[in-house]
Amino acid sequence: MTIRLIKKIYCVLILGLVKVTTISAHAVSDTTKLIAGITRKLISENNSAVTIANVEYPESLQDQKEQSLEYVENFSNKKRNYLISIYEKGKAFFPKVEDVLKSFQLPVELKVLVALESGFNGNAISKAGAVGYWQIMDAVGREYGLHIATGKHKYKKKDDRKNFTKSTLAAAKYLRDRCRELNSDLLLMVASYNCGIGRVLNSIKKCGNPDAGFWDIKKYLPAETRNYVMNFIALNVIFENYENFTNKQLVFYPALIENTEEKNAFYNNNLPPVSANLD
Repeated sequence: MTIRLIKKIYCVLILGLVKVTTISAHAVSDTTKLIAGITRKLISENNSAVTIANVEYPESLQDQKEQSLEYVENFSNKKRNYLISIYEKGKAFFPKVEDVLKSFQLPVELKVLVALESGFNGNAISKAGAVGYWQIMDAVGREYGLHIATGKHKYKKKDDRKNFTKSTLAAAKYLRDRCRELNSDLLLMVASYNCGIGRVLNSIKKCGNPDAGFWDIKKYLPAETRNYVMNFIALNVIFENYENFTNKQLVFYPALIENTEEKNAFYNNNLPPVSANLD
């Protein structure tokens, strides 16, 4: 039985338990407290606990949860050290990027692109010739007013793409223009930053739907771009839930706990108090 199927079965079981429990919806106004009470009853009656999913998505990514949650969970498990490292390094960069994005009325979630692009390394150079914090190509850099070094030893010369402030402003201007072209679709904007606006527009055309979103055109995009967008979602979700992530208390799907030690830890640390009598 696959992990995905097991998770779905757990969700169905929990929803079923909620439905058959004879509790008036008016008895407890807070849904979280209601579920917590039901969980307590399960602990006492079945000697097992139901963990409640507590993962939260940023507001701008709420609509992406269903199709990305499993990917984010796997990413959080496999890339734990990377995520912690990026979060710590980002403390010196993300606030500054957020300020620039806000000045261009862009979603602050775009800040993680600088981490995905260069890992905050201003001297980073890609195989394709993209340079700096935001991995900007020569032509794009010139289009957005950056000084681009030229000549045989150009990568050793002064180049605005290696300047954090200047390159961040250029990247924000690029994203602002993509925002206008792509009807403010966040994931399409992110995809365009990776593979170019032309590839995204061509993928929309192949899809046959002028209003297509990322999930509609995903199969037409390069594999690198598909992973890039998914990683963008993953970083934002983990950073939104960073405290629970680092404490290993981030729960993506409801699940049953039967181990006594783990069950007690969950009961003591995660269940909110219940003020109403649920018996």
